[in-house]
Amino acid sequence: MNANLNMTYITLNGHVEVHRYRCLYFLIIFTAFILIICFNVSIICLIVIHKNLHEPMYVFIAALLLNSLLFSTNIYPKLLIDFLSEKQIISYQACLFQVFMFYSLSASEFLLLTAMSYDRYVSICKPLQYPTIMGGKKVILLLVSAWLVPACHVAVPVLVGNNTIFCSSILEGIFCNNSVTTLFCVTSKEISIYGVVVLFNLVLFPLLFIIFTYTKIIIIAYQSCGAVRRKATQTCLPHLLVLINYSILITYDVIIVKLDSDFPKTARFVMTLQIITYNPLCNPIIYGLKMKEISKHLKMLFRKMK
Repeated sequence: MNANLNMTYITLNGHVEVHRYRCLYFLIIFTAFILIICFNVSIICLIVIHKNLHEPMYVFIAALLLNSLLFSTNIYPKLLIDFLSEKQIISYQACLFQVFMFYSLSASEFLLLTAMSYDRYVSICKPLQYPTIMGGKKVILLLVSAWLVPACHVAVPVLVGNNTIFCSSILEGIFCNNSVTTLFCVTSKEISIYGVVVLFNLVLFPLLFIIFTYTKIIIIAYQSCGAVRRKATQTCLPHLLVLINYSILITYDVIIVKLDSDFPKTARFVMTLQIITYNPLCNPIIYGLKMKEISKHLKMLFRKMK
């Protein structure tokens, strides 16, 4: 029975004194999950309900917040179950699925931020052509690509991993991420090279494009009148804040995976919780406070509730 368990299940060994603080961990993560759902769903509903928010910029914001909800749903329910369980285990297939969803949705967030930067670039640098360039079909194409392209990229190593023999059943983490490759008996050189290609396609190239578009926006805004500068500040600042936050969290994940054995367990645990909590919780707050139209509708909603 134990031998079979070790072969088909992975033990998540990244928890810190879960037997002692399980109630506290559960309360914190449950509260964070409820807040993430309430904050993100509130903004999404406002964008869906109000017709003046049916513009590409707000559609991309709604898509980004929906992506955060899917990302959280992939992690939080299993995490909450683990806090209440005697053993923190996950089946190998479920682990690979969690890896697929984690990196697919993470990359989708990057591509959605790229689409948002392109939208702001066209709006500010080519305002007369904006209705033509950012039509409904273009927006749908960008949204579909933002979810479909990462899924296709990430599916390849996950499918390969499904047919790979693993020599260990203990994962130093609280959920499945790229560190699952440390369990394999043999690491494929081809998959490692493919991982670098994926990194360039889904992270570095989009990041360079975002830097290019915002550089052009800053130049145009600096050369234009005060109204253009205000528009650039009001609509671009929230996107930049989200991008900076997300880039820091992605760097966290890379550090945790690369310094697997050299990283203190408590520090890894705290940083991992930041990765899965900070961005989904802060994104709707940033857009709710910084986007003028969304903020206005939120204030009206609170007044009605009172």
